[in-house]
Amino acid sequence: MLPTHTVVPGGERIVSDASSVIDDLGRESEELDRLVAGLGETRWALATPAPGWTVAHQIAHLAWTDRAALLAVTDTEAFAAEVQKALGSPGTWVDEAAAEGAALPPARLLAEWREGRAALDRALRAAPSGTRFPWYGPPMSAASMATGRLMETWAHGQDVADTLGVVRTPTDRLRHVARIGVRARDFAFAVRGQNAPDGEFRVELLAPSGNDVWTYGPEDAAQRVTGPALDFCLLVTQRAHRADLALRAEGPDADRWLDIAQAFAGPPGTGRPPKGEPGRNRPPGAEPGAHRPFEGGPAKPAAPGGVPESGTATGAAT
Repeated sequence: MLPTHTVVPGGERIVSDASSVIDDLGRESEELDRLVAGLGETRWALATPAPGWTVAHQIAHLAWTDRAALLAVTDTEAFAAEVQKALGSPGTWVDEAAAEGAALPPARLLAEWREGRAALDRALRAAPSGTRFPWYGPPMSAASMATGRLMETWAHGQDVADTLGVVRTPTDRLRHVARIGVRARDFAFAVRGQNAPDGEFRVELLAPSGNDVWTYGPEDAAQRVTGPALDFCLLVTQRAHRADLALRAEGPDADRWLDIAQAFAGPPGTGRPPKGEPGRNRPPGAEPGAHRPFEGGPAKPAAPGGVPESGTATGAAT
């Protein structure tokens, strides 16, 4: 069985304008590039929150996934061969690829990542409108491919930033990550063998710029989630524990969702343990200990992120 992909409800489009999300992907990658470009060799070897993964593993994973995406866009036969490799070692495939890249000298790894993402940028921009490309799950459009790459780049970039003790300034590029997180709601329940709640939630997220509120779902929904967009994105990518975030749920199903939310498919992640006082952001009336499902250690990155526009088949996650 292959690792699994990011998933949204059937038939929903992620982004209609490929160029805008490709632009945002480029900016997200450049920000992470600036973070690692000046590191000495010893800092490339620092352990990140993902067990067994160093800073070099994180960048190697992104470089490898970009190469896989490039093959999907430009050489479907070669990409099919990569899928067969994944089928041959589903439990170790991702770690092996990251380890191979991490063994390179940092300067070479950085150069390969830059070359790969530049080639992918060109290929996605050149893709004819309406074209769908194979992936580890259902086929994806250029916009969906770029959205998945952006989410993964941001999430792994967060791992690197946390390792280096850097606090990044969030940007409104997070709207892409937030949208995936909202639309993957039902999957978070299904992967745990639970029925998804009836009806949509209202989700209201304060944009990092502070100048806008991103809204999803009907305004009169019975249940809702509110808070900073950054906190929501950290939660759905499992880069922070709910107890350390300023998110608020109204309604029992919305409250449960914040305990299990994930913007990637595959088995439920363990997430990160809480950093602050347990429950300091817990809504009034919630029982102590109710919001501690991720206390098993940080989640290890899985396979390449993707955003299929329909379906819930196996594929790849961040």
